[in-house]
Amino acid sequence: MDAFASRRADELATLLALHEQGSFAAAGRQLERHPTVLSKRLSALEARLGIRLVERSTRQLRFTDEGERLVAKVREANRLIAEAEQEAAEGAATVRGRLRLALPAAMGRRWLSGMLADFVLAYPQVTVEAEYADRFVDLIGEGFDAAIRIGELVDNRLVARKLCDHRRILCASPEYLARHGVPVQPEQLNDHNCLCFSGLRSFPEWRLMSGERQVNVKVAGSLRSNDNEALLEAARRGVGILAGGDWLMGEDLASGRLVRVLPQWQLDVAAGIYLVRPTARLNTAALGAFKAWLEDRFRAGAPWRS
Repeated sequence: MDAFASRRADELATLLALHEQGSFAAAGRQLERHPTVLSKRLSALEARLGIRLVERSTRQLRFTDEGERLVAKVREANRLIAEAEQEAAEGAATVRGRLRLALPAAMGRRWLSGMLADFVLAYPQVTVEAEYADRFVDLIGEGFDAAIRIGELVDNRLVARKLCDHRRILCASPEYLARHGVPVQPEQLNDHNCLCFSGLRSFPEWRLMSGERQVNVKVAGSLRSNDNEALLEAARRGVGILAGGDWLMGEDLASGRLVRVLPQWQLDVAAGIYLVRPTARLNTAALGAFKAWLEDRFRAGAPWRS
């Protein structure tokens, strides 16, 4: 029988209450049970163990030597359980332990790796295992504590905290636009060399939105890749027009190496950047600290927009 089965626990609780209170009536008041219930529990315990634990009379109870020894052992077990619970509670309150994170590859390397390094310095008792990949990670199946997701969330098994909006914009180098002209309507993208990210959900279609208007353009060009950073380098060198997150192009836009194309339009307007975790996973102190750490760094807005 399981040592933690409810019936067995009730029997041992009865034994301790009888030893402390000295009568079935007093023990019944302590446990909020009728004395006859406690008498049946004690009899069941004695029958299971095959030994007399308490000598009963109409006036008093007397514990046998075996009963006294069992009471002492059960009290010691209770003390150990209480210590274990206290240790667990302290572990939840202290920021320590292991944190396994799934991070997007390019965006993670560019913007999150520094934040993660600072987090580890601030919480030296936390061991972080970070996997950078653009593949879709199964948080539950692969045992991750949390992930950063870009786009629209479709998995309702996840608890999500939106860190910021995700703006997927169009840009090109000034040299490219000087050679090929500046498109002023989405349909004119058909006349341009578009750098195609094959990881886009709507690939090879760019679904552009401006206010209530939506225009879908099936783009084509001389270079396609599943790596955003490779396409960014091509855009810098004047190869074509790139659609990508502003986290990818922010520094180049600020320096003038790239300029916005169709600035009133963008892709995936409902998308965001989220911290997500499985609903079934407990929110440990380490995960709570990491969540607060990220939220603080995104509180003033996305760092690539500052």
